[in-house]
Amino acid sequence: MRTTASTALLTDMYELTMIEGAVRSGTAERHSVFEVFARRLPAGRRYGVVAGTARILDAVEAFRFGPAEIDYLAAAGVVSEETLDRLAGYRFGGDITGYAEGEVFFPGSPVLTVEGTFADAVVLETVILSILNHDCAVAAAASRMTVAAHGRPCLEMGARRTHEAAAVAAARAAVVGGFAGTSVLEAGRSYGIRTIGTAAHSFTLLHDDEEAAFAAQVAALGPGTTLLVDTYDVPRGVERAVAAARAGGGELGAVRLDSGDLVAQAFTVREQLDALGATSTRITVTSDLDEHAIAALGAAPVDSYGVGTKLVTGSGHPTAELVYKIVAREDADGRMEEVAKASASKSSMGGHKVAGRVLDEAGRAVEELVVATSDVARARTEIERAGARALQVPLVVGGEIVEEHRGPGALEAAAQRHLDSRAELPYQAWRLSEGEPAIPTRHVDLDPRDDERRAR
Repeated sequence: MRTTASTALLTDMYELTMIEGAVRSGTAERHSVFEVFARRLPAGRRYGVVAGTARILDAVEAFRFGPAEIDYLAAAGVVSEETLDRLAGYRFGGDITGYAEGEVFFPGSPVLTVEGTFADAVVLETVILSILNHDCAVAAAASRMTVAAHGRPCLEMGARRTHEAAAVAAARAAVVGGFAGTSVLEAGRSYGIRTIGTAAHSFTLLHDDEEAAFAAQVAALGPGTTLLVDTYDVPRGVERAVAAARAGGGELGAVRLDSGDLVAQAFTVREQLDALGATSTRITVTSDLDEHAIAALGAAPVDSYGVGTKLVTGSGHPTAELVYKIVAREDADGRMEEVAKASASKSSMGGHKVAGRVLDEAGRAVEELVVATSDVARARTEIERAGARALQVPLVVGGEIVEEHRGPGALEAAAQRHLDSRAELPYQAWRLSEGEPAIPTRHVDLDPRDDERRAR
């Protein structure tokens, strides 16, 4: 969903005040490398999922300080006129590389690398993190849910449980994580996602009785529609639904269960449908599902799942815990130097990173290899020498967006990439119980800092 609106003020004030300070100190033009990574995964997660790449590219493209943005900053006194003049001409001219959308990631994985002048790169921090932290969290929840569903379709229905703009983003991220459709029409229009939906309880309650409601829906949508059968009495609802579809000229497409003991009801409804001869009628279930509830329904005769609140809120983890940190910068002599934060519990590893996934002879992932160096070509050689699968792809080159990552087919490719990436993981990665990351991350620094630099 490309936007013509500026994204430049979707940022924290300190991004601009840092530019102000860097302009005054003469360091704003220093070549710098920023990295997005997670120090840890949210509790219980054994892998993360990259999602939101196309939205980041849209946001970078729209990151312009037009007259309205400049007027606001001037009136608010955020930065000086000199810095405002600089911002008025802003257009990101650097490079962005990252894990391809749909890839899984682990603690320490260089999910995204932004390279350019300090002023060019630092200002993108907030908007990049806001997109990635939301979309990656939803995609990770979606991935766990589709694992639990064992091939049964999962459908996103969470728009009314989140911010209206986040609902569209969540629908897209859910598809990256394996979902098959969404109830949100804007997501269908913007991203080509299949849209789903028929009627709520209010439609049944609008009519004088259940028979009239079902007859009206079948007349409008055809006998292949999905009828919600638990407004009153489920067995009577099922009987009336099948009869309404047959009166409309065909077999009922599906019934939806939205309350009660879904496991028990699924068995009794399946038995009733079969006894009525509606053997092709499917059963879909909704009602505050998460990955654990879906797993509990695994033995029940359910055909699809509709998931809302738990999906769009990351199933208990609404953020992917990603951070954006400077890891290398040009020194006063024009040489690139590793830099890192040493704060307790919030340390980082310096250096421009290149990442690969080491697989065993059976094609199973055994290690995330992350090589840090000022010589990226050398790091790539180390990845190749280890026999690892390269993980990073160019997203922006010299300020120009690589269109394949947001163009037609990009979302479908990301969803398939996720299936392939997840399939590489060892079996324990698919467990829903809490545990350590599925594979360890091994860092190799080809340019270790000396003691003096470590003390900075």
